[in-house]
Amino acid sequence: MTWLRLASLSELEPEKPLRVEFDFDAAVALVRSADGGVYALNDNCTHEDYSLSEGWVEDHQIECALHGSRFDLRTGQPDVPPAVVAVRTYPVEVQGEDVYVDLPDELAALAQA
Repeated sequence: MTWLRLASLSELEPEKPLRVEFDFDAAVALVRSADGGVYALNDNCTHEDYSLSEGWVEDHQIECALHGSRFDLRTGQPDVPPAVVAVRTYPVEVQGEDVYVDLPDELAALAQA
């Protein structure tokens, strides 16, 4: 795992996901909750290949715009079908205005390319 700066706090509007794309098939959704927490998760619904950053955020959940599955921002666990598999989440650290995410090596390599 590798810590990488992916955004600044000023780029994150509360409860509006930001897609950080590394290549066509790899992206992370960054979300700043209404209470100021920052979360990172794989930007792909586990039910069907669709970008979660196209969805809505409310009460620490992100809802897939395609079929309505909702995932907990903190754990990635779904709580509304049709998704039954969790989406991967990543540790986040905010240093001043910079948002760092601890990415798996394969994503970090794409991000640094």
